[in-house]
Amino acid sequence: MNFYQQDLTYKSYIQKLDDIKSKYSNIINLFSIGKSVLDREIYAISIGNVSNTTLMVGATHAQEWITSLVLLKFIEDICYYINNKDCAYGTDISKRLNNKGLIIIPMLNPDGVEIAVNGPSSAGYLKDDIIKLMKKDNRSWQANAHGVDLNHNFNAGYDISKKNEILNGITSPCPRQYGGETYHSEPEVMSLVNFCQNNFISMAFSFHSQGEEIFYEYGDKTPLVSKYIANILANMCFYEVSKQKGLASHAGFKDWFIETYERPAFTIEIGKGENPLPLIQLDDIYYRLRKALFTIISL
Repeated sequence: MNFYQQDLTYKSYIQKLDDIKSKYSNIINLFSIGKSVLDREIYAISIGNVSNTTLMVGATHAQEWITSLVLLKFIEDICYYINNKDCAYGTDISKRLNNKGLIIIPMLNPDGVEIAVNGPSSAGYLKDDIIKLMKKDNRSWQANAHGVDLNHNFNAGYDISKKNEILNGITSPCPRQYGGETYHSEPEVMSLVNFCQNNFISMAFSFHSQGEEIFYEYGDKTPLVSKYIANILANMCFYEVSKQKGLASHAGFKDWFIETYERPAFTIEIGKGENPLPLIQLDDIYYRLRKALFTIISL
């Protein structure tokens, strides 16, 4: 079966990465930025000038693994164009990437994706813990293997986020929205934080589902250009530029990146519906985003 027509597993994901690497070893570099709770590699793909890069991150939330598929499609599109010697568009992309590179982390939360797709049995020695958490709270699984929501675990308004969690009755590990005992407690989050600290990332994008929205601001350190960029991208894919509220207002990757580096960062909520979004939506989601994704290379 076509890779993009089946639910994503870590095994099929690794096979896809190996396939891309074997086809396009002259274009991309595949490497790990760290490991998950259950020792799964967190892979990144770099293209172009890595001394000045734009970063894209997918599958921070487990049920939102369709974001990984979108980013993998984008990688394959870039490689196809660059590798097609007769394609003027590929030459243009190559020139752009010589000036500013692109690093894509398609799946930040591999353990969570496995739990969401294949259930607690994929959680190894934590299987019984996951079963208990699911019995206690039957909401769809978005967290990592510790029951921590990675997008509530960053050091940006973390104390405010914890207060909001408590007000909503979220006080311990669960399938979603629990931010951990302390910020940066999770290996997946620390892997991403360390990677950003050790590389020059000029702009960051975190892909989630769903809502067809783009979020661009966090506090008074939001760059003035961010709203302009958000509006350009939103107009290309017919998304809305929105403001975050409630439990999603703090402690996310976008928030941490803006507060730490005072550079543009965005959360893009792809598609509409109930997570996990059905694969029948994938082609439409990707082709609506495609122009915006290629535009990001030029920013």
